[in-house]
Amino acid sequence: MQEIMERYKRHTKDRVQPENQAGAQNLQYMQHEAASLMKKMELLETSKRKLLGEGLQFCSLQELQQIEKQLERSVSTIRAQRIQVFKEQVERLKEKEKILAAENAILREKFGGLQQRETPSGEESGEARSTENSKKSDVETELFIGPPECRIRR
Repeated sequence: MQEIMERYKRHTKDRVQPENQAGAQNLQYMQHEAASLMKKMELLETSKRKLLGEGLQFCSLQELQQIEKQLERSVSTIRAQRIQVFKEQVERLKEKEKILAAENAILREKFGGLQQRETPSGEESGEARSTENSKKSDVETELFIGPPECRIRR
């Protein structure tokens, strides 16, 4: 019985050590990965601050030129995207214009049908309006500067 217990202990001891070693290796890998991510995060924060114009007094001329080129590339990308958005908006508005023009044509046809039904009484009022407009054009529109007494009728 004692011999069986010893074999069991040896067997479980051998089994536990590899699990512990794997756990230790995994822990070490995770610590290394966390340190690497922290370093990347610090670099990104520094880069962000530089792009925002903060802390540039410690940069060399070469770094400043590199930042300038990066900003120029970013601006050109943004402008290209803005132009693309404007083009898409223009296309959508042109489509909307076509739809509204079609609706307008339909409404004109409907209104034209209504107008033709009302035309006999509408013609008389149209002629009356044109004679009123011609009477209004007979008004004197000459400009005269001075007191009203000095006005001489020609």
